[in-house]
Amino acid sequence: MIISSTAACGIYLLYTAMAFDKRHLCPDAGGARRRGARWHSRVLSWLAQAGLDTIRPRDLLVAVGSVFVGAALLASVLFGGVLPALASGFLAAGLPVELARQRRRSRRLAAQEAWPKLIDEIRLLTGSVGRSIPQALFEAGQSAPVELRAAFEAAHREWLISTDFTRTVAVLEDQLGDASADTTCETLLIAHELGGANLDRRLADLAADRRTDLHYRKDARARQAGVRFARRFVLIVPLGMALAGMSVGDGRDAYATAGGQLAAVAALLMVGGCWVWAGRLMRLPDEERVFHER
Repeated sequence: MIISSTAACGIYLLYTAMAFDKRHLCPDAGGARRRGARWHSRVLSWLAQAGLDTIRPRDLLVAVGSVFVGAALLASVLFGGVLPALASGFLAAGLPVELARQRRRSRRLAAQEAWPKLIDEIRLLTGSVGRSIPQALFEAGQSAPVELRAAFEAAHREWLISTDFTRTVAVLEDQLGDASADTTCETLLIAHELGGANLDRRLADLAADRRTDLHYRKDARARQAGVRFARRFVLIVPLGMALAGMSVGDGRDAYATAGGQLAAVAALLMVGGCWVWAGRLMRLPDEERVFHER
């Protein structure tokens, strides 16, 4: 009787331990959760820098899928085949991501244009007005462009909660994702921790350097205006020629053959390759971030 009762109690304890502790069923569950959390954190960080911090990754996937389906249906109507439809869908599926990256580049451009003025304002507040470095940073952030204010507000909340300027600067750098922000924030952080006897001169030199870099980048983008206009013809001209070919004689029936399907897929791939290649050729080198890893 005692042996049977003890065995029953042991079986009950073993069953409840396995039923209510998933680690016995999946020994690597903790590691999987940690890897999932790191991946989710990276995705959210990219979305924040892309200006999509208010959109969930699931919504971005829905947008990509919707564009894929729409482009595939349109290509199916035009070419009447499966292969061109799939190729068009895959090529068009990158459009939401490209728009997100374009918004990210616009955000960085806005930051580059705003930082010389912000640095001068911080210099004035810490020098003539006599504000502390954190207070000067937050007051200057109130006059920043709309695209940057959310980052300053998040950093201000961190400062109010922790009063730790190192963590505050880390939040601001992570939210902005810009080399100018990194350099300015690290300069202010060092001055805050070690004293800022030469802060006025250093900020003046930093503002002048940011203006020079901004001038050269604006000049380079102005020279690329004609190239950007020509790049759009990579998409417009082939589409117009395809529509014209379909309306001449039995042009649409030619796309329905095996050779026509392969030719259409090859043409779509060449158009996509030319578009990506032209974008890489026109890409201006980004200033390397050297302070964002802690």
